[in-house]
Amino acid sequence: MVGGRPVTGDLDIWFKRLIVSGGGGKMEGAGGAITGWKDLPAELLLRILSLVDDQTVIVASGVCSSWRDALRLGLTSLSLSWCKYNMNSLVRSLAPKFVKLQVLSLRQNYRSQLEDSAVESIASYCNDLRDLDLSRSLKLTDYSLYSLAHGCPRLTKLNISGCVSFSDSALAYLTTFCRNLKKLNLCGCVSAATDRALQATSYNCGKLQYLNLGWCEDVSDKGVTSLAAGCPDIRALDLCGCVLITDESVIALANGCPRLRSLGLYYCRNITDKAMYSLTNSHSKSKCGMWQNNSCDPEGLMNLNISQCTALTPPAVQAVCDSFPGLHTCPGRHSLIISGCLNLTSVHCACAVQAHRDGRKTLANHAY
Repeated sequence: MVGGRPVTGDLDIWFKRLIVSGGGGKMEGAGGAITGWKDLPAELLLRILSLVDDQTVIVASGVCSSWRDALRLGLTSLSLSWCKYNMNSLVRSLAPKFVKLQVLSLRQNYRSQLEDSAVESIASYCNDLRDLDLSRSLKLTDYSLYSLAHGCPRLTKLNISGCVSFSDSALAYLTTFCRNLKKLNLCGCVSAATDRALQATSYNCGKLQYLNLGWCEDVSDKGVTSLAAGCPDIRALDLCGCVLITDESVIALANGCPRLRSLGLYYCRNITDKAMYSLTNSHSKSKCGMWQNNSCDPEGLMNLNISQCTALTPPAVQAVCDSFPGLHTCPGRHSLIISGCLNLTSVHCACAVQAHRDGRKTLANHAY
């Protein structure tokens, strides 16, 4: 066993035990006698293969036609991120075999291998795909996004972080077909994540909940305000390194996205106290019922990164911290991140203040 999962060599042992448990040298299945692995019912085979690693699953698909057919129609999740060599060829060969895939991870952990031909194969055969990770695929071009737009319209999660060759035109085109997107990671996609693309996203993908725009330096208030207007269900937005945005973006998010729980503003140095007070005021309005929506998150913000936002002052940030009980500065729950802002060291959450008081009381008791 490796990491709690059986390796290929253990499968024969499992099968022998299965036969013994049946009370003899064979077992009767729905299709007749089970005398070897090739006779296993598809449901049982899929259950067994759900316990092994993805490399073993791929090997199993080549055992016999019955196994290949079972996996072709039954396998819904696969990761090839472990592949160090020839991932492109592997994807092209596997796509026709696993047509019911819904989750596929092709993250490039070792070197950039994927090419447009592999994504074209995925789009051609895996039309039920919902969750796709193509992060760090430096060789992919706009052709891949065009292929996905036509072949995988059911996508709800797409990670193309680090794919620097995609353009905003291709991303905008994708959103016109993949309108069910809920999670989109564009971190580092400087050419794709522009105001133009964000306007298209806000218009086409109103169900969007999680968006990462980290280090997309061309994003400005125009793009973020359009997101706030068109995607009111946004729960998490990472704008770290988006140096062009100002208070206007935060104010639009505060007023238009009542379910916002996580906001990353690292290195957004144009953010001032006005933005912080807009977050506080919007939360006060929600508690007073001005947002007539029972599904709003009563906790509000639970993660806020304002590191290197050097224009902020302690009173404004403390007001935000006091307004949202989910924000913490205490060790272990550090969800209000203010590193790099030496003027904000006096900001503390309620439990941090209480812990400090308890500590002082303990010291005083020991003194006596």
